[in-house]
Order: sequence, then structure tokens, then C-alpha cells
Amino acid sequence: MKISMVSEHASPLAALGGVDAGGQNVHVAALSSSLARRGHQVTVYTRRDDPSLPATVQVAPGLSVVHVDAGPAARIPKDELLPFMGELADGICAHWGNQTPDVVHAHFWMSGLAAIQAARRSGAATAIPVVQTFHALGAVKKRHQGAADTSPPARDWLEPWVGRTADWVIATCPDEVFELKALGISRSKISIAPCGVDLTLFPGTEQAETKPRAHRILSVGRLVPRKGVDLIIQALPLLAEAGFDDVELLIVGGSGDALTLEEDPEAQRLRALTKELGVEDKVTMRGQVPRDAMPGIFRSADAVVCAPWYEPFGIVPLEAMACGVPVVAAAVGGLRETVVDQKTGLHVPPRNPEAIADALAKLLADPASRVDMGKAGMRRARSRYSWDRIAADTEKAYRSVLAAGLSRQAGEGLEPLEGTAL
Repeated sequence: MKISMVSEHASPLAALGGVDAGGQNVHVAALSSSLARRGHQVTVYTRRDDPSLPATVQVAPGLSVVHVDAGPAARIPKDELLPFMGELADGICAHWGNQTPDVVHAHFWMSGLAAIQAARRSGAATAIPVVQTFHALGAVKKRHQGAADTSPPARDWLEPWVGRTADWVIATCPDEVFELKALGISRSKISIAPCGVDLTLFPGTEQAETKPRAHRILSVGRLVPRKGVDLIIQALPLLAEAGFDDVELLIVGGSGDALTLEEDPEAQRLRALTKELGVEDKVTMRGQVPRDAMPGIFRSADAVVCAPWYEPFGIVPLEAMACGVPVVAAAVGGLRETVVDQKTGLHVPPRNPEAIADALAKLLADPASRVDMGKAGMRRARSRYSWDRIAADTEKAYRSVLAAGLSRQAGEGLEPLEGTAL
């Protein structure tokens, strides 16, 4: 099968070669690599954000990345990329030429806009099916962030339009299916394929790095308020009151905008909070680290805490589980599915530092339970969340949409998005 992936702001090359990679970068890189290993020809289209990038990078047999000129060849915040999606669609079409793909798989809503337009502008004799994975939904983001949401206003109606117009939608968890149905997207064209974990990078047998205190709690992810790192910091004094004072909270991650921790406003906010609570000596902020350093970091932790306000899926809990570490997870979104309460970790209510402290106290007081949960997490990660299995689930979705045929004809409704620069 010839597959075109569209990932407008999240290049898989970041996940394959650097520290500045978020969940979508990792997802696209791992899924594309796994599909290529299954014998498919995969091309990932992403926006050129550096003039020195080559037009095409051959990553592996059957897998290449194409940098498309769409707007300035510079880093631009993803919420400011909407005006360039028409150029991205044109660049994808130009690269296809007469060799159109069997299926286009878009990642994130703006990629969906570009993918749908590229499929319609291609001039192909047979309509090219578009499969959509959202990774995050604007309606959920706005619900939790309110006025702090920086999404363009047009997302309110364009994102549902993408979901209703795409030929198939792949959700990452049952919670997302509920949200998609609320946007008016038919359940009959939604399937579930969760995120996965790289079991070659996270085999669960790595040497743990040395920790400076009796216990280490780990937080991994981008430093943005919605990730709830401040809630973990607020749990530290409560944990000390419960008798666990010799504890380090290690925070790994940055803003994703190439800022140092000294330049990062969220990092400075968190540091100010540690001083206010008197736990500055217990908190280590390491910033972004190469992915190949993460297994040893995970293995050094007694527990990993994931405390977001909301989370479409979350790869960090899977990586922790694959390394045999129990997870304290806010019971939101995909975390309710990946982390099995009382089996591979503990669920806590969202935005509740007291509950985080209570869960951590239980785990730190019971080494045997930590070991049992770690083993259960390793088994779950291997049996359900290998990227080979996720690729197989995704391939089934492709075959379903190809077998079902298309309800629309190529080129029909070419320009429904007036005023969006498409």
C-alpha cells in the first residue's frame, strides 16, 4: 500500500534524532516506521521550518520524509499555521504528480485540512481516501483552558468539518470517541488505535541511573500549565507530612520552543512555586534530554506521576509501564484506559495535589506493590501497546475505508473553506 502521512507541525525527524519531540512527533515516526516494516511505502509530509532542510530525507527502506514549502521556512507556533495549509496542500499535490497514494493519513486538524484539499486537488481518476487522527480536540482544549486557549477561532468549526469530511477517523481511546460523536462525526466511520511504545528503546531491563535521595518521583513532558507539574510540586509538602521527606521530584522536559529553562516562563513559574513551598532542594529540573537517555531515567524512579488537566492519550505512562515503573495518573482522557487502577498504577482525581500525595505515600510505603504494579505494567505495555500492533490496527482502518469505497467523488466540493487561505 502506498501511504501518505501529513503532519504539518510535528516532523518525525525530531523524534528520530533530537530532544525537541512531542507526542505527535513520536507517534508519526513510530507508526510510519512500523508500517514501512510491514511492507508499505510511507511518505511523511511536513512543513519546512528551516531553509537548510533537504527536500527529501530517506529515513529507512520504505519510509521517507518530504519537507514542503508552506509559509516562511522558520519555526512558527502551530496555532499560527492555519494560513499556510493551502500551500501545504499544493506542495503535497506537486510531489504526488501522477503517482497518487492509496490513502492519506492526516495527523492533527490542520493536517486534515491540507490532506483533504490535496486529495481533492490531485486530479486522480479515483478519489483518494483521507484518514484522520486528531491527537487533540479543540473543544476539549477550550473546555479546560478557556481564555488561555491560543487556537485560531476558526478551529471551532473547521475541526468538526475535517472529522465529518474525512473518510475515516482513528481515535486513540474510547473517551475520544465520545468527544468525536459530540462533534457530529458518525460512529460508523470511527475506529480505535491507541498510541504505542517503542519496546526496543524501552525494553524494561535498562540500568537505572543513580538517584540522589531515598525516593525519586518522576514527571516527564512539555512544561505547559495543563500538564499539571505544579500539582506534583504541591504534593511534596503533604508527602513530607506523611513521613516521606527524603524524596526528589525529577522534572524532565521543556517548553518545546527551543527555550532554555532560564528562558522558559513555565519553568520559572514552577521554580518560584518550589521556593514558596520550601521544597526547592527536593526538585530537580533537567530540561529536555535525548530519548535514548530516558529508559535509565524511568528505571530510577519509584513512581511516575502524570497529572494533566486533560490528556487525549499520553505516551509517557506507556514508557513508564514498559520500564516496569508504576504510574500515578489523573483519571482523564486516555490515561483512564492505559493505566489500570490498582494494577499498573493508581488513578487520582484531576487537579488534586492531596490525592497525588496520598497515592504516592501508598506506593512509597509498599515496595512489594510497586514491584507487582511494575511487572503488570510491563506485561500490559508488551501485550497491547507495541507499535507493531498499533500499525496492524491502523492498517485495518486503511483497508476498511478502501473496501467500503468513497461516498464522494474526486474533486467534489473543492473549496468549502472560504476565508481560511486554503
